[in-house]
Amino acid sequence: MQLKLNLNKTIQQSANEYFERAKKARKKAEKAQETVNRFKKEVEQLEKKQGDFEQEQKEKTQKITRKQEWYEKFRWFISSEGFLCIGGRDATTNEIVIKKHMDKNDLVFHTEAPGSPFFVVKTNGKTPGEKTIQEAADATITFSKAWKLGLGTTEAYYVTPDQVSKQAQSGEYMPKGGFMIRGKRTYVPGKINLAIGNYDETAMAGPEEAIKKNCTGFIVVKQGKGKPSDCAKKIAKQLKLPIDDTLRSLPAGTCEV
Repeated sequence: MQLKLNLNKTIQQSANEYFERAKKARKKAEKAQETVNRFKKEVEQLEKKQGDFEQEQKEKTQKITRKQEWYEKFRWFISSEGFLCIGGRDATTNEIVIKKHMDKNDLVFHTEAPGSPFFVVKTNGKTPGEKTIQEAADATITFSKAWKLGLGTTEAYYVTPDQVSKQAQSGEYMPKGGFMIRGKRTYVPGKINLAIGNYDETAMAGPEEAIKKNCTGFIVVKQGKGKPSDCAKKIAKQLKLPIDDTLRSLPAGTCEV
């Protein structure tokens, strides 16, 4: 800044005048910076809203254009060996899985504990390997009450379809979603093992090994104290999945990612 002295004023008066000018200039600069910062914040908020809007529109488009597969109404995943595994979400879907979608060459998984889903490995006449059997056992355990109870490991078992019956023992009542298992059971030590991945723009939930093999991206989900809705939002955002599908893929109970 070039200083000009007014000869009609003392040096002190001139200094005071320039000092006041400097203060005003600084205040203007501060206000200008505040305006810039406020503008940046507003732009960031608008960009976030735009991103949320675009994601919402994408999800709506996916719902309209993508045809849902028949098995997506159940718990489901594709094993690392390529076998479709389907399980009940509740008593009603347990009933449907066994009565309508169990074929003679399939394997049926369950646990001894009440409240467990029935999982069916659709074999299509092929023989599942150890990986598929372990993954189906882990899925059955993961979506059972073991998740809510905080258990890390337990057992599942599998049988063949001819061992599964709706006919109860004499004098007993078979509730909806329940089935009588007769004959030898093959027990499989298993564990809580869950990941959610993006499979053809929809959420696939199952053991980490299977999800990793079949999905373009995945997130491991663990037992925890977080709300399922919060977990679903994080997963859906990161994997670019519909929130509703993601939330439906989670076990009943709290979780963490």
